[in-house]
Amino acid sequence: MSSPGYGGGDLPAVFPDWSPYQDLESAARAYLRDPDIALEAFGGVLRGASVLGFTLERFVNEVNGVWQEVVVCDGSRLILWHGEDVPPGEGPPGSMTSSLRVVPVSTVTEVGCRRRLTRADNGTVRVDSIDVYLLLTSLDEAPPPEEVVGGPRHDALRFGKTLDDGGAGQIARLEEFARLVASVVGRPML
Repeated sequence: MSSPGYGGGDLPAVFPDWSPYQDLESAARAYLRDPDIALEAFGGVLRGASVLGFTLERFVNEVNGVWQEVVVCDGSRLILWHGEDVPPGEGPPGSMTSSLRVVPVSTVTEVGCRRRLTRADNGTVRVDSIDVYLLLTSLDEAPPPEEVVGGPRHDALRFGKTLDDGGAGQIARLEEFARLVASVVGRPML
């Protein structure tokens, strides 16, 4: 099964599972279309810092093609890499953007994790989706004040996985990532 890819190539509709890989490089190489670009961006920022946890996301849409994201926590920072195909007509065929954002963990004011649980007829409970948000002290890009209802909003990072989009392994890894970030939020930095 495949989806039409950007530039006429076919991309798999279901991506390989990154959740069994405990190290960033192996997970990125298994899951991302452009792991070398992502890993090079991280290498320039991590510079030997330990990766305590990470989460990955990738999807294909009909307009922009492939959208990829990796978020790493090294205990004091969240490092976000995002790669996205440029829509046709906005650059040469095959063009993509690659961006990096570094957010100090000290700017995370709240970590939220919502799991949707289903109960089978035999009483067993399973998690079939998870939504995680990290509320930041920075303000969200807002429309002009005359268009704002309720005042400015804080920036938030949002992540989600379902059984159909990632599977049980990626749901568990995203929950693990949320717990890691929650465990370092509010701690004094050494």
